[in-house]
Amino acid sequence: MKRTALALLMIVATLLAACGGAPAAAPATGGEQAAAGGGEKVTLRVWSHQNPSFIQANEAVIAKFMEQNPDIEVTYEQFEYAQFIQALQTSMQAGTEADVIEMFGSWVCSYASGGRLAEVPVDVMSYTEAQELFFAAPLDGYYCDGKLYGLPNEFNLEVGGALVNPALFEGKDVPYPPVWDTMDTLREQAAKLSEFDGDTMIRAGHHFVGGDGLPFLLLEGILEQGGTYFAEDGKHFNFDTPEAVATIQLLVDMAQKDKLVDPVLFNGEANQPYDGFFAGVVASSFIGSWAAGQGLVNYPDFEFDYVNTPILFGTQRKFAADAGWGKVVSANSANQEAAWKLVEFMAAEQENALTFNGTTGTIPALKALVDNPQGLLEQAPWVEPTFKLLPDGEYLGNVTDRDKLFYEIIYPAVLQALQGSMSAEEAAQTIQAQANEMVDTAP
Repeated sequence: MKRTALALLMIVATLLAACGGAPAAAPATGGEQAAAGGGEKVTLRVWSHQNPSFIQANEAVIAKFMEQNPDIEVTYEQFEYAQFIQALQTSMQAGTEADVIEMFGSWVCSYASGGRLAEVPVDVMSYTEAQELFFAAPLDGYYCDGKLYGLPNEFNLEVGGALVNPALFEGKDVPYPPVWDTMDTLREQAAKLSEFDGDTMIRAGHHFVGGDGLPFLLLEGILEQGGTYFAEDGKHFNFDTPEAVATIQLLVDMAQKDKLVDPVLFNGEANQPYDGFFAGVVASSFIGSWAAGQGLVNYPDFEFDYVNTPILFGTQRKFAADAGWGKVVSANSANQEAAWKLVEFMAAEQENALTFNGTTGTIPALKALVDNPQGLLEQAPWVEPTFKLLPDGEYLGNVTDRDKLFYEIIYPAVLQALQGSMSAEEAAQTIQAQANEMVDTAP
């Protein structure tokens, strides 16, 4: 049974960079053209999820695009996250979706395989040209069966970093800011940051028990030990392996032996990594750098830093990453040329990509913004620790249903192992069976 003394539940919407705001108005239909002045003016519709900073960035770049292209009118509509997913599913079947859609990269291939997305024209950009411009992990989410279906704005990274609270390091005989060059160093120092009232943990030294954290840690551990989580057919999964078991056991030891976190009191439902940190009950929180930007918005007076966390195994970091947010074009768009012109403008032109990443506080998919980071770091300095990691990331791959795999299969099984109700071996076997059942029963 979960203890409730420290269950400081907050609104989940503030946790996710993908959510926020009120529902948008129902979308208009069609890809019509409107008369303007002496000739026809092409009208494009753009859809995105309803995140305030994303909206601000997109509005700024769209306004600039229309100023430079007076023959193209762009109408921009946004949806609350859950409504956005529903709108995509229903509208794409009916052929009423927008011309340009801001889509999470890990969704792209499933829509492309259904014939819903347009391929990037070669005269706009080839895959080889895109490889020169973008990091591999975000780009490859848009590359399906040898065809490129969009361009990324964001490198979605959930590994290699942690929020740290300087106030909770005071008097703990632990250096600040921490330099965690090895897992042994992190485990030793973070154990000193945990606090207890009797046997009850009142502060976690290092919180890593989240819906994104546990799955990405598992995948990183497998890859760094030279393993793979895919079966030979590239479709099914192979989680019942020594590499997966060793990774889960490492996480179990961090919770049960080192007592860095109590996974009953601190998990994806109670005292979540973001909420618990800003509630002051977590000294360091394993989380993506987006949390630093979100924290500055929601907690402007809270003092914190974002630092690198060490490699789990071996000497070279290897990790899987979601493709992140980017732009695609509907196969139903009547204005393909103008639509791809807008996509290229928003994602591939350095100044506009800077507007997006600087305003949203996200990690750039465009290599040039990391090679010349001054402009970005003036707006989002917390992303700098991620730069050294980006070349080592690989795309997550086609995992059939990413959210189901992460939140309904991997997270619950690893959590049970952390809480002591399942062994590491049993957790790996459970993940293997349920993941392959998901593949076999997918529509």
